[in-house]
Amino acid sequence: MSDRVAIDRLVRGLYSARVRGDLDAACGVFSQHAEFRIAGVGHANPIAITAAGVDGIRSWLALLIKTFQLKDHTILATIIDGEKAAVYWRATVHSRITGTAVLTDVVDLIEVRDGRIASYIEFVAPR
Repeated sequence: MSDRVAIDRLVRGLYSARVRGDLDAACGVFSQHAEFRIAGVGHANPIAITAAGVDGIRSWLALLIKTFQLKDHTILATIIDGEKAAVYWRATVHSRITGTAVLTDVVDLIEVRDGRIASYIEFVAPR
């Protein structure tokens, strides 16, 4: 899948599913053996998540969707080069546990193979 439009559609589908809280749709964009990482700083502690394979990704996405609601999700910039994409986005991340809402900047580095996300690295920076 080297078509820019198809990659953009795939990535936007993932974000839309996360915002809706649709775990099946979010997991459906990943390849069976995808790599998934999230790194960043939180207000209290650093964040580090690593998963390999769609089952591991499903576990983490289920926890993220259950714990955090994304509001006012906005894609600020997208670069697509071949089968790689970099996406800069912002959302208000609302904790369903504490009730806290934090405006957060995020940069995702994504690699697509055979029409699915094969590598997903997310860098998170609360404001």
